[in-house]
Amino acid sequence: MTYCIAASINEGLILVSDSRTNAGIDNVSTHGKMHPFDTQSDRKIVLLCAGNLATTQAVLEQMHRDKIKNAKININTVECLSEAADYLGHISVEKQKQHLTSQGQSAFNPSATFIIAGQIANEPHGAYMVYSEGNSITSSANTPFLQIGESKYGKPILDRFLKPDTSIDEAARCCLVSMDSTIRSNASVGAPVEMLIYRKNSFSLNEYYCFDDDDDYMSQLRRSWETKLREAIAALPVLSKNSIRTMSVSL
Repeated sequence: MTYCIAASINEGLILVSDSRTNAGIDNVSTHGKMHPFDTQSDRKIVLLCAGNLATTQAVLEQMHRDKIKNAKININTVECLSEAADYLGHISVEKQKQHLTSQGQSAFNPSATFIIAGQIANEPHGAYMVYSEGNSITSSANTPFLQIGESKYGKPILDRFLKPDTSIDEAARCCLVSMDSTIRSNASVGAPVEMLIYRKNSFSLNEYYCFDDDDDYMSQLRRSWETKLREAIAALPVLSKNSIRTMSVSL
C-alpha cells in the first residue's frame, strides 16, 4: 500500500510519501513514490504515486520520454499545473488500458492515483490529485491538503490542525505526524519516509529529507506526540454523573 500527502498552504508546499510496496504478505519491497522532474528553470514539478507499480513506472517513463523528445505537450510546455494534471491523467489512462489488455485478466487492477505539485512561472504554487480515471481535483481553503493511498489513519490530524495560514515548518511537522500515525496503524505503509518542502516562488527543491525507520528525529517526534496525546486525554473534562441515562432493554 502507499500513503502520500501534499499540503498546499500560503507559504508553499509540503510533500510527504512512504516507500513501502507490497503484492501480498510475502512480497514486500521498497520503492520511492516521490519523483521530482528535471525541468526548465521557470518551473518545479514533483509527482507522488500510489497504486499499481507497473502503471506508475510506465507513466513516469512516458513523461520523461516526452520531455527528452520535446513532444508538443510535455512537462516543460504546459503553462499551468491544471494543464499538467490533464496531461498526466491522459497518460495514466492510456497506460492502464495497455496493461489491462496485455494481462487479459479480469482480476488484474492496473489503476493508479497521482498527486502533481509545484509551481510554473508566475502561476501560484499548488497541487492536484489525478484519479485513475484521468480527472483531477485541487486543494481548497477549507481542505488545504491532498492524500492518496492509505489516507484514513493520517487524516484526522490534518483536518484539525492544517490551515492555509499554518506556518510551513509547523505544517511539515503535522504531515510527519500524519505519516507516523498511518505507519503505526497500517503495516502496509512504512519507511523510509521522504519529505520535500517547497517555499513559494523559490523554484528550489533543496529542502529534501529522508527518514529511516530508526531515524533519531522521527523517534523523538513519535515519543513527543504520544506523550502530549496522553497528557491531553488526561486533561479532558471528567464524565458528569448528570449525563447518565437509563438504557432501554429490548430483550
